[in-house]
Amino acid sequence: MDMSDAKRSSVPQPGAQNPDSDRWRDLVDCVGSEIAGPLTAALERIHALTTSGRIDRAGLRALREEVEGARKAGMIAQQLARLASSRMRQSQERLPLADTLQTVLAYRSRETLARGVTVKPALKPAEVIADASLLFSLLNTMLDWALVHARSHIEFGIELKSWPAHAHLQCRFAHRPPDEADDGTAAPEEPLLDSLSWRLVEQTAWTLGLPVARHVHDGRVSLDLEFPRTVSDELEGVSSVELDQGFALSTNSKPLAGSHVLVVASRRDMRVRVCDAIRHMGLVIDLVASVDEAADFCRESLPHAIIVEGILRGERLNQLRAEIGAELPDFPFIEIVEEGSGFEMSGFGGTSMGRVGRDAIESALPSVLMFELSKAL
Repeated sequence: MDMSDAKRSSVPQPGAQNPDSDRWRDLVDCVGSEIAGPLTAALERIHALTTSGRIDRAGLRALREEVEGARKAGMIAQQLARLASSRMRQSQERLPLADTLQTVLAYRSRETLARGVTVKPALKPAEVIADASLLFSLLNTMLDWALVHARSHIEFGIELKSWPAHAHLQCRFAHRPPDEADDGTAAPEEPLLDSLSWRLVEQTAWTLGLPVARHVHDGRVSLDLEFPRTVSDELEGVSSVELDQGFALSTNSKPLAGSHVLVVASRRDMRVRVCDAIRHMGLVIDLVASVDEAADFCRESLPHAIIVEGILRGERLNQLRAEIGAELPDFPFIEIVEEGSGFEMSGFGGTSMGRVGRDAIESALPSVLMFELSKAL
């Protein structure tokens, strides 16, 4: 076993700061490396473009991925800082752990297929008490981390321990070919397991009060999460006052931070207005100018919600909604209506989509988007 991973089996108290200065020094180094690396590659590509005056489709795609990689590293750093803050407040809710994980896997199915990775879930039902948005973020980040390193398939398992009655979530995958010796060192071309995504998994678990352990042995990685607040016949130590029955929005200032939203608008001023209205929510925002571009974007991976300019509504958008709806019936679409200052939430079952009048973008769009994203959790 990689002994450097054996220490990852404890959990600070929720909201507590980790006193280990070496850990934070390593984290700052990691942030700098994951931002500077792709930006350096992108800058070299731009210099080549300036010299030749030409760039092919593959080069343009690589440039986008490099810039996107740097942006993602920056956003993870912001999330880490927010999670480490003692100002965070959590909404304690009864959540179906297996159903929540299945929702995450359904949203990410196109991405896993595009990467050639098979996901194998074996999930026993379990109810846990946790903040819904933080749990959703944790499961997404765990999948992000596993997808980077997994060679062929990822196994997810949920079991209930008899004593103490805790739910146990395990994620396992091979990060090296079976015939490659595991001598405790990484191959030169292999990304380090201690990436920013891993550190976000670790910090989110700590913030939720979940013990997290990672083990590496014979080229295989095992990540274990334990849920001390698992719902049993009697909720020991938890009063009805402490629980939010059913789904309720978390009281964090950015309860859905890290969710991915695609904005589809042909006019630049509309794209700017939408982005400005939701920028404070801590979302990952991508922009495209047409429904065809949106369909291309969704071919490899789905965002968590799509905001579309009303003038683009037509048969092509209906087709895209039908394609996505076949996989995720309640996938959130929000239309920016050309006139008016009203708004309306979508109905359940995929029968309609949320709508916001153009004059109400700044005042109503954040609330409508929060509702639609929360409904999809």
